[in-house]
Amino acid sequence: MIKFLRTNKIAMWILTVLRVYLGIQWTLDGWAKLTMQGGFRADSVLQMAISKPVTDPHGALAFPWYDAFLKTVTSDGKSAAAFHAFSFAVSWGELLVGLGLVFGTLTLGAAFFGLVMNFSYLGSGIVSVNPTYIFIEALILIGGYNSAKIGLDYWVTPKLRAWLPFLQNDIELK
Repeated sequence: MIKFLRTNKIAMWILTVLRVYLGIQWTLDGWAKLTMQGGFRADSVLQMAISKPVTDPHGALAFPWYDAFLKTVTSDGKSAAAFHAFSFAVSWGELLVGLGLVFGTLTLGAAFFGLVMNFSYLGSGIVSVNPTYIFIEALILIGGYNSAKIGLDYWVTPKLRAWLPFLQNDIELK
């Protein structure tokens, strides 16, 4: 399966369709947050995640490390600066991940950071479309360079690999 996703031309087209679809979704979500009346505020979501963390069926914290992270970064939900930073990061993060996926630029980075956001949303108790996005992002990451051949990475990746030798690997760019 991995070899198919990384080398097959049919997989390249399937991954491109999935990448563009997901990119459009991320772009629309990010744009909506950036242009909404009054601006997007993550305060209520963060307050809910802090006051009522996700638990397992036995009542134990499902993500104790994530709950500790949120409490520490937001000073137990009292830091307006942290809420502002999260609001900014979510809005712009969604838009930039979306544009990266739509145009196929820095595709694997965009898919990775989309994955980080999706798992963060799940850790906060928001299920929504996150499992679907995680599945698609995982396929894109497994597909590697084949996920981005039809996109700007066709030109960007060889340039980056020439400038940054540690990016050289065994995947052919043909």
